Amino acid sequence: MTNIIEDKLKQLNITLDEASKPAGSYVPYVISNNLVFISGQLPFIDGTITIKGKVDKDVSIDDGIKMAEVCAKALLSQLKAACNGDLDKVIKVVKLGGFVASSPDFTDHPKIINGASDLIVKIFEEKGKHSRFAVGVASLPLNAPVEIEGIFEIKN
Repeated sequence: MTNIIEDKLKQLNITLDEASKPAGSYVPYVISNNLVFISGQLPFIDGTITIKGKVDKDVSIDDGIKMAEVCAKALLSQLKAACNGDLDKVIKVVKLGGFVASSPDFTDHPKIINGASDLIVKIFEEKGKHSRFAVGVASLPLNAPVEIEGIFEIKN
């Protein structure tokens, strides 16, 4: 069996961590029919949020974009767990939702969440093109600058 997505990850030099455990009273993902709903993922790197605060105040736009990429990798780790280790089961990336901690006058939320969207499309190509929302919020858990959630269609 060909592992197209795993090969693509290697080609892009992307390593996925093990899927993280929930930090509260929820599950990391739910599968309903052939959709996987993945709970919001924070930008943990080796178990730590390395860049904290509000984008535009404490966190640069470039670092915010990088943190969105880290969140996308965490989404993929959860998706891989939901697919029993086989990311080739993904038929379509349906939707990403992005939250950006920022001050009230910041308006470049889509630019930050592009970090996640662009990475997903690089990996999944045409089937990675998705709908999305990007909103600003006053704060996020653990003072994270970004949080991303996602919906994916998979083969049963």
